[in-house]
Amino acid sequence: MLSTTATVIIAVVAFIIGAGASGYVFFKVGVSYRKQQAEAAFGSAEKEAERILEDAKKEAESKKKIALVEAKDEIYKNRSEFEKETKERRNEMTRQERRIQQKEENLDKKNDNFEKKEELLQKKLKNADEKLEEADRIKRSQLDILEKISAFTMEQAKEHLLSMLENELSHEKALKIQAYDQQLKDSCEDKARQLISLAVSRCAADQTSDTVVSVVPLPNDEMKGRIIGREGRNIRTLETLTGVDLIIDDTPEAITLSCFDQARREVARIALEKLITDGRIHPSRIEEMVDKARREVEQKIKQEGERAVLETNVHGINHELMRLIGRLKYRTSYRQNVLNHSIEVAHLAGMMASELGVDANLARRAGLLHDIGKALSYEIEGSHVQIGVDVCRKYKENSDVLHAIEAHHGDVEPKTVVAALVQAADAISAARPGARSENYESYLKRLEKLEEICSSYEGVDKSFAIQAGREVRIIVMPEKVNDEKMVVVAREIAKRIETEMDYPGQIKINIIRESRAVEYAK
Repeated sequence: MLSTTATVIIAVVAFIIGAGASGYVFFKVGVSYRKQQAEAAFGSAEKEAERILEDAKKEAESKKKIALVEAKDEIYKNRSEFEKETKERRNEMTRQERRIQQKEENLDKKNDNFEKKEELLQKKLKNADEKLEEADRIKRSQLDILEKISAFTMEQAKEHLLSMLENELSHEKALKIQAYDQQLKDSCEDKARQLISLAVSRCAADQTSDTVVSVVPLPNDEMKGRIIGREGRNIRTLETLTGVDLIIDDTPEAITLSCFDQARREVARIALEKLITDGRIHPSRIEEMVDKARREVEQKIKQEGERAVLETNVHGINHELMRLIGRLKYRTSYRQNVLNHSIEVAHLAGMMASELGVDANLARRAGLLHDIGKALSYEIEGSHVQIGVDVCRKYKENSDVLHAIEAHHGDVEPKTVVAALVQAADAISAARPGARSENYESYLKRLEKLEEICSSYEGVDKSFAIQAGREVRIIVMPEKVNDEKMVVVAREIAKRIETEMDYPGQIKINIIRESRAVEYAK
């Protein structure tokens, strides 16, 4: 058993030793082979390096030759360009030298000409000096002769001439002073006119606002609610009946009435005051008070006509003409009250007629009636001049009065002294500062035109321009205009207003159609 184990160990040891010996042999052989391979590779690398180096030398030689050839070409090219540029510069310098030489020659010629002219000028100056000396000698001799003839010495003659000149200058100075004085007066008058015009224009704005509104005082602010009524029926009824716009704002214990027509505004004011005093405010009571107010205004118109006739001392005027004169109380022309203007014209015409020895009564009569047509200009088409002539002719007025009315605006030539006096008095009354304002008259004419357009349609009963012309209230007859036709009429009126009128902003067309059923219990 031991011998077998020993045998195995020996075999294993022998195998290991053999394997190690064979491994060492193989290692030596490998090392020798790799050494040979390395030596062979090194030798081939040295040959390859020698070959590369040789090729590099050859390539360098060829590039050197090419570079030398290119450098020679570049040098030749640069030399050619330099020679060309040098040649051009030489030619340019030659041209410049030739030009400078020509200029020098021209300067020499000019210098010679100047020298010749200078010599000629010196000769002329010498001749001039000689002539001046000769003129002085002649002057002295003439002065001597003049002194002998005039018996004045030079100093005396000088004093005489200065005195004459002083007199002439004094006269011219006086004329200049007078002219400057007149110019100063004219400029002062122009300045005064400008100041007066400015004052008038400021006053006109205030007067315009005063003449288109009225303020009705209230006992307390609770009255405003009663005037407005349930759902606004009271104020709507009052505005519809009078054509006046009631402005109820935050102003304590006051209501503002706005309307361009003074008669309408007066009716509304009186009716509203009566309603406030009475305390019973409802639609039927409002209608009753408006009717009473209209009758009261008519009575005032009659009284104003009688007052104007008595004040101007004009007798025998028809009662209808007297009523028309009273209506002028509620009519303005360019912001001037027409009734006051007519009375003023009557007085002026009468005074001028008395100074001239003409019939003063006839002049006052013509002056009072000259604008009578304005009382009907809202109702009758045509100029107030023609309307006035027709009305006065209807009531058998004097032919001289008719002619004065017809001629007071220059429509016809004045043929009588009375007509000329009325024309002059009308111009004086209208032209005084603050008397008239054209803007206000244009405003009134625009509102009148607005109402005229609205009233011209069939089925329209009444039309009122309110809110300073920003709204027009139209009352239509229910039996002629139904609900569908109201829309068509409103559209047609709006289109016509847009076509025929010029106005700021926009205008609201408000058409009202009201059906009523009235029955009496007996």
